Amino acid sequence: MFARQVFRPANVLRQHVRRYATEPPVAQKTGGYGRLITGVALAGLSGSYLYLRGGDANPAPSKEGAKIPGQTGAPAKAAFTGGEQGFLSLLLEKSEIINHNTKKLVFKLPEEDMESGLAVASAVITKFKGPEMEKPVIRPYTPTSDTDQKGYVEFIIKKYPNGPMSTHLHDMEPGQRLDIKGPIPKYAWSPNKHEHVAMITGGTGITPMWQVANAIFKNPEDKTKVTLIFGNISEEDILMKKELEHLENTYPQRFRAFYVLNNPPESWQGGKGFITKDLLKTVLPEPKQGDKIKVFVCGPPGLYKAISGNKKSPSDQGELDGYLKELGYSKDQVYKF
Repeated sequence: MFARQVFRPANVLRQHVRRYATEPPVAQKTGGYGRLITGVALAGLSGSYLYLRGGDANPAPSKEGAKIPGQTGAPAKAAFTGGEQGFLSLLLEKSEIINHNTKKLVFKLPEEDMESGLAVASAVITKFKGPEMEKPVIRPYTPTSDTDQKGYVEFIIKKYPNGPMSTHLHDMEPGQRLDIKGPIPKYAWSPNKHEHVAMITGGTGITPMWQVANAIFKNPEDKTKVTLIFGNISEEDILMKKELEHLENTYPQRFRAFYVLNNPPESWQGGKGFITKDLLKTVLPEPKQGDKIKVFVCGPPGLYKAISGNKKSPSDQGELDGYLKELGYSKDQVYKF
């Protein structure tokens, strides 16, 4: 069990982050982009299943038996190999309630000694067709299990009103099956690719951020620093909170998490309101560091609009806009999941 971390006041957190953020502190203000921060189920992944035959500007092709640097032993067989491989029908082994609208779903891979075969960072697509549906529903999701986990693949799924796939996934019982295909290449990560990675996210947008952060801190050869800014409606909406606290407690010099809540409890000592430009200016690495830094953004449309501007399409990052542009970051320094 991970140790429970007490959230510290924002000014205390900023003092700690000064070890690798050199911008002078600026008082945080409230404001922002409203409740759109949790308004979309796909957390910025809409349409990204198109990558299966295309790839983006930073392709991360799946390699059977690919291992994280620093690991030893023979490569394992990969479940998802992309290309002409069809959908795999995977058995739901476990369904666990996380909060009022989120579940953890664990699917068995075809063989016990198989790994998912997904590179960091990449996702999969899911397919479901109900008895009265003319066309199947297809949605992308990023697994939260380790990419080298053998025997199963795990997802954290938030149920959205009128969301056909998320509703179906929440209604599934252990023993039922789901069609899954991958990988969907996203940002090709390699150890020490950047000295400092900043992650700005909201809601279920945490899943690709976790995939990258987990790969970084699992690999003893990767010394990358990570700063996470995570916006949510309420405290119970903070997904993977224990896992993130574990990283912060284990790697205090390299990992910092800043939580911002729209509706915080009275005892809350983290950020309140919305993710603001002042907060980003205070905690992010400076843009003048060039390609030594990378800023990842993932969340619903309102978050993209305020922080970085939206993508044009799954294969087109679009122009940089929003707070990051105002703070002097370049398009090349930002990746929108």
